[in-house]
Amino acid sequence: MSSPSQDAARSKPGRKAPRVEPPAPINVGFILVPDFPLMAYTAAVEPLRAANTLSGYKLYEWWHAAPGGGAVRASSGVAVLTEVEVGSAAQRADRIFVCAGGNPAAFDDPDLFAWLRDLARHGATIGGISGGPYLLARAGLLAGRRCTLHWEHVPAFEERYPEIDVVRSLFEIQGDRVTCSGGIAALDLMLNLIERDHGPGLAAGVSDWFLHNQIREGLSPQRMDLRQRFGVRDPRLLRALAAMEANLEAPLPREALADLARVSVRQLERLFRDLLGRGLHRHYLDLRLNRAHQLRRESALSASEIAAATGFASADELSRVERRRRRQAATH
Repeated sequence: MSSPSQDAARSKPGRKAPRVEPPAPINVGFILVPDFPLMAYTAAVEPLRAANTLSGYKLYEWWHAAPGGGAVRASSGVAVLTEVEVGSAAQRADRIFVCAGGNPAAFDDPDLFAWLRDLARHGATIGGISGGPYLLARAGLLAGRRCTLHWEHVPAFEERYPEIDVVRSLFEIQGDRVTCSGGIAALDLMLNLIERDHGPGLAAGVSDWFLHNQIREGLSPQRMDLRQRFGVRDPRLLRALAAMEANLEAPLPREALADLARVSVRQLERLFRDLLGRGLHRHYLDLRLNRAHQLRRESALSASEIAAATGFASADELSRVERRRRRQAATH
């Protein structure tokens, strides 16, 4: 406890307040893979800029790298100029975020994967945004970890890495591994990291700066719930819809769906026609065909593996059903 004389000395006119040294900036690297999602990247980097502006200090500094170097194009065609070469042994980083979109299952760059492992060995926290976690798994950096990634990439990821625990959350922070589903969720991730680094006041200020009136927790769901997606509120239909989406590899018979909905098969068929404008069978089939299309686009699975993952007896059967749907679409 200070004495009155000490207090008086501190309060003398003209006495300078003690200088507060700013903390050393946290160094953040963004590795952008061609066709990366621009929204997810900007939602991750802009909060760092805002934190510096609002605090008056250089709390964060960042750099960019990309396979091949030079300018890297986002899926929208916008190019970002990189200033660090992949594999640079001298590059320091506290955190690394790999931002990827498109078809991450088809991306293969041993030099990048080796660099990520080296950065991790030297103490960097390694993160992935949108399809970026797929590349972390390719590099062997998610073994024994829980992760998330954009819901569009989840089916192919689960088929390829069944041993990795995938959750459909906005983001996951597990020690020195950080994964994010992308889109606006990258803003929520960065706000949470800013709060951990510099307190809730700055995080709230950055959130307010971007007109983001609620900082979402990592475990918040990625997608709208079924009520919002289909515009229905009937609990019987919602139970059936949820069961369908959870059982694409081994489709449930109509009787099982009706039991889950707690109605008769006839009543369930009527609910689908009245509230969704289509039959139960057509809806379930479209879910499976859409998943097959997604796996074909985003995974290296064979045709027979895709058929098995979507409840078809063979690749030939899947192909026949897809041709039939294309013919039906062409006649409407």
